[in-house]
Amino acid sequence: MSISTPGGPERRPTVVSTGKKPAAGKPAADKPAGDKAGAGKGTPRPSAGGKGRKPLAPVKVSQERSWGPIALFVAVGVVAVGIIGIGAWAVYQGSQPWQKRADSIKGVVDYRKKDKDLVTGGKHQQGPIKYDILPPVAGPHNDAWQNCMGDVYDAPIANEHAVHSLEHGTVWITYRPDLPADQVAKLKAKVQGQEKLMLSPFEGLDKPISLQAWGFQLKVDNADDSRIDEFIKTLRVNASVEGPNANCGQGVTATGTTPRELGNQMPEQPTQ
Repeated sequence: MSISTPGGPERRPTVVSTGKKPAAGKPAADKPAGDKAGAGKGTPRPSAGGKGRKPLAPVKVSQERSWGPIALFVAVGVVAVGIIGIGAWAVYQGSQPWQKRADSIKGVVDYRKKDKDLVTGGKHQQGPIKYDILPPVAGPHNDAWQNCMGDVYDAPIANEHAVHSLEHGTVWITYRPDLPADQVAKLKAKVQGQEKLMLSPFEGLDKPISLQAWGFQLKVDNADDSRIDEFIKTLRVNASVEGPNANCGQGVTATGTTPRELGNQMPEQPTQ
């Protein structure tokens, strides 16, 4: 800008430099206020040729799907569903009457349906008794029972005493004398110390192992069969025709197939 004085030459104003830079954020004196650095963010700078630079296309990264975690998640889900299903089935089974649960065990024979007279209790008889079903599951029996407080007998016992134990709610497990020792050991582990269970060898079995409860029988090939535990859980005590308090102690502890005549020496049974 120039300043004219009347009658005098045109004078230019003297610019005094203060030595200070323009304050930050304020435009320099010789630049328009609207010309800010970086104005129009994202606008490409002009190139030497005067043309704007083309925006860079985004680079697509191809990622393969990780199947490991997916497979693990699916496997865990399947296991969880299986566990829930098994639990629900166990609850359902447990809510069923024990007779129905017994009949649902694969291979079990229910003589209560086959011969109602056979499973009538209280038929005491002296001397040897012939049984059509071997090992016997019910019928007449000696008035002395075999001790059945988790007893493990290493020799055959008298059927007449064993059947009386069945009447009291015992599960009697029998096995062939030639059953391998490791199999016998597994059966012993199930029986020892468990009230209303007893174990003994039995000659002439058509299967390696046979389980008896009052009116029920199950024959299996080995001691690892899960039905053994099912049979015990379902029928021990439940199959008794003399009630859950029927005595299993103070019985005959001797082995041998000849019944003993103890008569009045046996303790009286509690009433139901």
